[in-house]
Amino acid sequence: MALFSKDIRSMDDLYTHMLQDIYYAEQQIEKALPKMIEKAGDAGLREGFEHHLDETRTHVSRLERVFALLGQDAKGTTCPAIDGIIKEANEVAGDIAEQDVLDAALAAAAQAVEHYEMTRYGTLIAWSKELGRPEVASILEQTLSEEKAADMKLTKLAEARLNRAA
Repeated sequence: MALFSKDIRSMDDLYTHMLQDIYYAEQQIEKALPKMIEKAGDAGLREGFEHHLDETRTHVSRLERVFALLGQDAKGTTCPAIDGIIKEANEVAGDIAEQDVLDAALAAAAQAVEHYEMTRYGTLIAWSKELGRPEVASILEQTLSEEKAADMKLTKLAEARLNRAA
């Protein structure tokens, strides 16, 4: 059973809830990326999404390792934030007929996802350190580094050609 706000009574409860939140988010991103790959017209954008799909699978595996280190089952809890970001991306992408504009929209949607993930991982790293879990912090820092790199690649791609083409 997922934790609900009334069940969060301690920092450990909050920490577990946040891990379940990002685990769910990564799983939803893993499901959404193939659609984004299919819709991307720009080869660099498509390749970036393909690479990030591989990274996302690694992120899910890392989170499963974190849960194991904590002696917990890996399970997600519904994350309305990521559901909303993905829903908005799907709605916007569905309304755009011009491929160059669609590519710019897909890049922007992907960056919204990256920024959400970066906030969650940053918080979890700080909490891991506070709770005396340096091994978990180290694992999560690997993922945060990859999320930041993906965001930077999207920025460079958008600034170099996607935004101008749109």
